[in-house]
Amino acid sequence: MIITAAQNPKIKYIRRLAQRNFREKERKLVVEGVRLVEEALQSGWRTESFVYTYEAVQNERGSRLLELAQRKCAQTYQVTAHIMSQLSDTETPQGVLAVLWQPDYVLADVLPGQPPLVVVVDGVQDPGNLGTIVRSADAAGASGVVLLKGTVDIYNPKTIRATMGSLFHLPVVTAEDVDGALAYLASAGVTLIVGDPVLGEPIFKANLKVPVAIMVGNEGAGPRADLNRFKHVKVNIPMPGRAESLNVAMATSIMLYEAVRQRT
Repeated sequence: MIITAAQNPKIKYIRRLAQRNFREKERKLVVEGVRLVEEALQSGWRTESFVYTYEAVQNERGSRLLELAQRKCAQTYQVTAHIMSQLSDTETPQGVLAVLWQPDYVLADVLPGQPPLVVVVDGVQDPGNLGTIVRSADAAGASGVVLLKGTVDIYNPKTIRATMGSLFHLPVVTAEDVDGALAYLASAGVTLIVGDPVLGEPIFKANLKVPVAIMVGNEGAGPRADLNRFKHVKVNIPMPGRAESLNVAMATSIMLYEAVRQRT
């Protein structure tokens, strides 16, 4: 059966998942594009459905995706190119998308590293920045990412694309209780490393071999001002050039790779 009507209940349901409130209510998300759907289907995440166009599964890679979705017991739906364009968040859809259940990660899931290397994101608003931060955390071997209340939705389609599949490689936890999350990390012996371009010491002098959580803040305001209630170390990234600041995702990557350097 090929779905050709935009009013089909399944099509209407997937389109509603573009809204953050509906995603949160249903505990689901949509991923699209061959590479991201591939990463999703190969991960341990539960797949609810796989949607594809006839053209997308005529090559070997597309055919394997369909077979993999069927093996995972996902519902499969063939749609027309016109319907796929209505479901897609991109200008040039690749003809495949998947609906997944959101994982039930908790804070304990970000601490299995020896020693843990965590990224705490406080109020980053740009989906591309957040996605790049998750991708860098994955590349650096971080044990997980914690998103504090006020951070852009990790399941925003633009954020998902910016992770380039890294979303499916490490736990990303959303923490509505900010104080509770920071207190939990402190109780687990994790040192909070906070960027402060004025009062911080150079990141290269900080001890990142111990369990640490690198905390990065909003693009304009930086991390929240009331951190003094929690034990933390302020650091900066030396900038001998004339630039006033670094992009938050770039700064996160530099700090992560200083941790990698020290640990290897």
